[in-house]
Amino acid sequence: MCWHHIQIRANACRRRGAALLTVLWLSAALGAIAFAVANSVRGETERASTYSEGARTYFLASGAVDRALLYMLWGSAARNPDGSPRYYAPPMPRLHFAFPTGEAVVEIIPESSKMSLNTSPPEDLLRLVTAAGAPMDRAQEVVRAILDWRTAAPSGLQTPFDQYYLSLTPSFRSRHASFEEIEELLLVKGMTPELFYGGYHPEPDGRLLPHGGLRDCLSVYGATSQFDVNTADPIVLAAVGLSPAQVAAVVESRNRAPFRDMKQLEGLGPAAARLGVVDEVMYTLRATARLRVANGQLSDSRRSVAALVKFLPREYEDRYHILRWYDDVWVR
Repeated sequence: MCWHHIQIRANACRRRGAALLTVLWLSAALGAIAFAVANSVRGETERASTYSEGARTYFLASGAVDRALLYMLWGSAARNPDGSPRYYAPPMPRLHFAFPTGEAVVEIIPESSKMSLNTSPPEDLLRLVTAAGAPMDRAQEVVRAILDWRTAAPSGLQTPFDQYYLSLTPSFRSRHASFEEIEELLLVKGMTPELFYGGYHPEPDGRLLPHGGLRDCLSVYGATSQFDVNTADPIVLAAVGLSPAQVAAVVESRNRAPFRDMKQLEGLGPAAARLGVVDEVMYTLRATARLRVANGQLSDSRRSVAALVKFLPREYEDRYHILRWYDDVWVR
C-alpha cells in the first residue's frame, strides 16, 4: 500500500475519533443537563409536597379549634352511657379529635393558669422569672423593666429605661401604660427570646429536654391570687412556692386525671392556697394536628395554632369572641 493511501486512512480515523469524542462530550453535557433538570424538578416537587402538607395540617388544626369551641358551648349536658361527658366539662385540660385525614389535640388553657403581666406584684414576677431560668441579676432587671413599662412616668421626664430604649436602633420609649399584648414583653430590657419562648436544656445523658418560657406563664388577662392547678405551667407552680418534687407530683397526678376537689391539694402545704380548680371565661385553645399518611400512620410533621377566646353569657347572640388568633405557635 502506497504512502498516500496510508495517509488517507489515518486522516479518516482521526476524523472518526474526533466525531466520537464530540458525541461523547455532547452526551455528557446532555446527561448533566438532564440530571440538573431532574434534581430541580425533584426539589420543587418535594417543596410543593411539604407546602401542601403544611397547609393541610394548618387547616386540620384550625378545624380542631372550631370543634373544641362547639364542644365547650354544648357543655356537659349530653352524657355517654358510662356517665362521662360526651363533649366537654371543666376541668378537662384537653380534647382529642380523630378526623378522616388526621388527628388533633386541643389544649384548653384558662387565662387564670397564668400570672397577670399588668397587676402581679414584683415579688411574684421575680420568683416567676427566676423559675424560668434567669439568673438573679437578669431577673431583677427584667422585673424592674416590666414595672417601668406598665407604670406612668412623671410628666416630661425620662426614666433610665427610656434613655436605654432611645439609644437603640430603632429607638422607642416605654409605654408607661398597661401591656396590651404579651409580645410587648420582648421589648423590655433584659428579656431574651429563650427566656420568653422557652428552649431546650441538656441532660447529663446528653438528651435535650424542652423547657417553657414566660410566654406560657404570663398574660395580660392573667390571675394574681389563685391559679388553675390543672393547666398552670410548671414554672408558675414553682413560682407560687411548690418544691421541684411537688411540681413533678402535681404534673404527674393531673396527667392521670384532672384535679376536681381542693382537698386533693392539701398535701402541698401553704402554696396550695394559691392553687385551685378555677372557673374561667377566657381561654387559650391551642391545637396541634398531624396528618394521616397513605399507610394509615400519622405523619411526623406537626402544626399548631391557637386562639384566645372569651365566652359570653347565654343571653348574648354570639356566645364567644376570638380576641387573638395565632397562625403558628411553638409547642414543646
